[in-house]
Amino acid sequence: MKSIDVKATVRSNSGKKVSRDLRKADAVPAVLYGAAKDEKGKVVATSLAVTNDALRKLVYTPDIFLVNLDIDGTVVKAIMKDIQFHPVTDRILHVDFYQVEENTPIVMEVPVALNGLAEGVRAGGKLQLVIRKLKAKGLYSQIPEKLNIDVTSLGLGKTIKVGDLSFEGVEIMNAKEAVVCAVKLTRAARGAAAAQ
Repeated sequence: MKSIDVKATVRSNSGKKVSRDLRKADAVPAVLYGAAKDEKGKVVATSLAVTNDALRKLVYTPDIFLVNLDIDGTVVKAIMKDIQFHPVTDRILHVDFYQVEENTPIVMEVPVALNGLAEGVRAGGKLQLVIRKLKAKGLYSQIPEKLNIDVTSLGLGKTIKVGDLSFEGVEIMNAKEAVVCAVKLTRAARGAAAAQ
């Protein structure tokens, strides 16, 4: 997995007014949910402020990243867990980061890549990617940048479901019956089949 460096500063105050002021200063309110827990066993959250420029390369890309979060000089490894956008302007309103550890599995959405020319496409069908990202669980060091799926043996009208897939060191968390990709029958393929 690729990594990216993001600088952040700790926010002492929180609330709507503070968040609004941060956004006016071209910064984004963020929260880091850490591996640390309080006395009751709840995850401790750290309020942060991150610049829009620092987030741009992380957000506006199809790739997934391990974030080296530099919080006032202390670097923490994290992943971006959630992001909120303004409904009209699409400006980033809030980001949630989740701290990762070497031997604690994480769950994150990983892009799917279809490889090869499917038999069904050669026969006149159309390959359709139904699920663009799958939820993968594993150690962050073992989660791949993309989940590569070989579709060369996929025939006309056939599908590949989540239950058909397996990746080394990674468990797919989506429903086993969910269709990842399919070769749809086109009118041209139907006409060719009817003519035979």
